Amino acid sequence: MWGWPIVLGLLTIVGLVSALFSDGGLGDILAWITLGIPVIVCAWFGWRKSPAR
Repeated sequence: MWGWPIVLGLLTIVGLVSALFSDGGLGDILAWITLGIPVIVCAWFGWRKSPAR
């Protein structure tokens, strides 16, 4: 139950730390990817239609 929220939280932490301490190059790419994944997941589940009852 808690697996995916923990994974998304860890991705967010890694992305924020990477964005804070990197100055170009691989650190910025890592920050973009790790911060983009939680945003994409939230958008996917936010815009999904709820199942018909």
